[in-house]
Amino acid sequence: MSKTKRSAVDPVCGMTVNPDDALASEFEGGAYFFCCRSCQTKFDADPAGTLAARTRKDQAKDEAGQGDCCHGRGSSSTKVIANQSDSSAIYTCPMHLEIEQVGPGDCPICGMDLEPKVVDLTSDDDDGQYVRVKRRFWIGLALSVPLLVIAMGPMVGLNIGRWVSQTAFGWLQLALATPVVFWCGWPLLLRGAKSFRGMNLNMFSLIAVGSLAAYFFSLVVVLLPGVIPEAFYENGVPPLYFEASAVIITLVLLGQVLELRARQQTGGAIRELMRLAPETAHRIVGDDEEEVSLNAVQQGDQLRVRPGEKVPVDGRILSGSSSVDESMLTGEPMPVTKSEGDDVTGGTLNQTGALVMEAVGVGGDTVLSRIVQMVAAAQRSRAPIQKLVDVVARYFVPIVIVCSIFAFIGWAVFGPEPQLAHAFVAAVAVLIIACPCALGLATPMSVMVGVGRGAKEGVLIKNAEVLEVMEQVDTIVVDKTGTLTEGRPEVTAVETFDEFAESDVLQWAAAVETHSEHPLAQAVVRRGKEAGGREVEAREFDSITGGGVRGSVDGRTVLIGKADLLVEQGVTGVDAGRAKAGEHQSSGATVIFIAIDERLAAIMAITDPIKQSTPAALATLHELGLKVVMLTGDAEPTAKAVAVKLGIDEFHAGVSPEEKHEFIRKLKSDGKIVAMSGDGINDAPALAEANVGIAMGTGTGVAIESAGVTLVGGDLRGVAAASNLSRKTMSNIRQNLFFAFVYNALGIPVAAGVLYPIFGLMLSPMIAAAAMSLSSVSVIANALRLRNVQLHR
Repeated sequence: MSKTKRSAVDPVCGMTVNPDDALASEFEGGAYFFCCRSCQTKFDADPAGTLAARTRKDQAKDEAGQGDCCHGRGSSSTKVIANQSDSSAIYTCPMHLEIEQVGPGDCPICGMDLEPKVVDLTSDDDDGQYVRVKRRFWIGLALSVPLLVIAMGPMVGLNIGRWVSQTAFGWLQLALATPVVFWCGWPLLLRGAKSFRGMNLNMFSLIAVGSLAAYFFSLVVVLLPGVIPEAFYENGVPPLYFEASAVIITLVLLGQVLELRARQQTGGAIRELMRLAPETAHRIVGDDEEEVSLNAVQQGDQLRVRPGEKVPVDGRILSGSSSVDESMLTGEPMPVTKSEGDDVTGGTLNQTGALVMEAVGVGGDTVLSRIVQMVAAAQRSRAPIQKLVDVVARYFVPIVIVCSIFAFIGWAVFGPEPQLAHAFVAAVAVLIIACPCALGLATPMSVMVGVGRGAKEGVLIKNAEVLEVMEQVDTIVVDKTGTLTEGRPEVTAVETFDEFAESDVLQWAAAVETHSEHPLAQAVVRRGKEAGGREVEAREFDSITGGGVRGSVDGRTVLIGKADLLVEQGVTGVDAGRAKAGEHQSSGATVIFIAIDERLAAIMAITDPIKQSTPAALATLHELGLKVVMLTGDAEPTAKAVAVKLGIDEFHAGVSPEEKHEFIRKLKSDGKIVAMSGDGINDAPALAEANVGIAMGTGTGVAIESAGVTLVGGDLRGVAAASNLSRKTMSNIRQNLFFAFVYNALGIPVAAGVLYPIFGLMLSPMIAAAAMSLSSVSVIANALRLRNVQLHR
């Protein structure tokens, strides 16, 4: 007998979980299971409130499944909750983010396909939808081609009517067109019906009206030919438009197939990122080891990572050492040496040694997961320029319907014989050619492709608004350490004063700097270890904001920082150190001062090499017409040496985090559009003040949450790439909007028959449908060009 697999529902997110692998909490005698630590934490904070909220959501889903789900334009904050799928994933409209529902479907406002808010690699719904639409298209094409040959054959000498009666001729066309319209085109017609029910008129409104008008007119001709007025007759018989209705549906389906295929291609960057994480992990339980799925890994679990395996989740190394390939985050090909106490990131590749690690970030809390969700959210977001499209679309469809009515009246009153036949053709052609498919695709397609292109280059865009603002940036503010330089400084010279020995100073300074995370502090610690000697421990450590650090070692007070700080603290002999420091600073070195018991003991020259990529990145920024300003906490001589060497437009030295914030504010008050790059933590005030904040580094913590742009590689080339990407994406959007607007501006008059008096040219509904599909294809093709743009040298 097969064993029944147990399941439970996470009360926070509604996901189905396996109780044997899930996290668990108890409340009022009941056990509740969770998919991840985040859901469990939310539940534990307010169990009663969480359960009440889940009950309300379930009730809303049931009600929505039974009732009306269409909303008027005035309900801008309306959220649609419909139980249309067994999936518990929330889907939203890329054009109207206020629309949400459980499971896939279509937007009740614009009719576009909804997309999942949270990317799930295990879901094949996107592929399934593409397959379903493609199947409808191919069946529609298989039936439309012979229908087109039958209907249009007489124009090229193939007159089927000579071999069959007029009645049989009509029934044959009816048999071919009906499955195309009512099976292949059923999703389109359904969306059109919804648009009229909620009076949210959109492109599907026009498609439904145009195709059904052609179909039902032809149906009346076949069933009741006697009721058709003679004014409709062509060559003595009432005309049939079955081929027009079928071809319209088929061409619209072709446009949808191309759109879905393009969306799949643009989602490739996300799926590539998601596949970086392994599917399983080796969890250590006592003396045993078990292989578990990644979803079963919990915070605090001990995991073993063998050579050649990928790190399963974010964590901290407990034992072992190895070289880890972090190129998927940093873009740097050289592996990084990791040992006990170091942090590792899920998805990176362990190369040489075996590691035992503690899981710290699991599920949605990993760096990789947050990056994936950030890219997905950005691809769904709307640029401010989309507001123009929304305004146009709101009035466009009613105007088109009015134009169609006037076209019918104009041809019926003033047109040549058969007047009503010409009037009908013109009215349907106007409806079809004016379908705003291209208008609806213009912005979201470019944003989707542009954001995906940026992700492949390690440039993570938070939302489409950032792309639009970034294009307008004229001033780039950068830090020196870690942005222009390698961010791994080394002590290049030590000069002592009075009777202090270099070895003693290095030991005491390293003991104090061990408690600091600053890159310069780590350089001192490394130099102290290289010098050897006995290990000493610092007590009473204190970090002095924007100045330095202090501690007690072997009963002595050790103060490390800038010269001005030591003077403020009453240290003697600082002037002698300043004279020596100038020699090192003139060559670009940073100098720190070390005082022991309020006497200057030594100065250290620390050099941080300039990144090889920095000169080319700066050249790109200058080519884009951007002014580059360097703000650094370093001394004036050091900053000047770096600025002159790199050709920085403007620099300011000795700047504290608070002063950076004020500097950004001043630039903005002077009318500048400013992008500020920083680490996302120390520079948080300045990042928030800037028009666009650019977080450098690996994109962890505050960086991903607060910055408009995150550069996972921490390289200035990323700033140039972000600027280039914004310009090219916004240019692409404008091109698409131009195509869409010009197409409709020219297409509607042509379809209405404005060229007939001059050239005798009248547009059939089929040609109108082909032109409409071609406009969508041109927008999609133009957006896809962004996949191959060059973002930097």
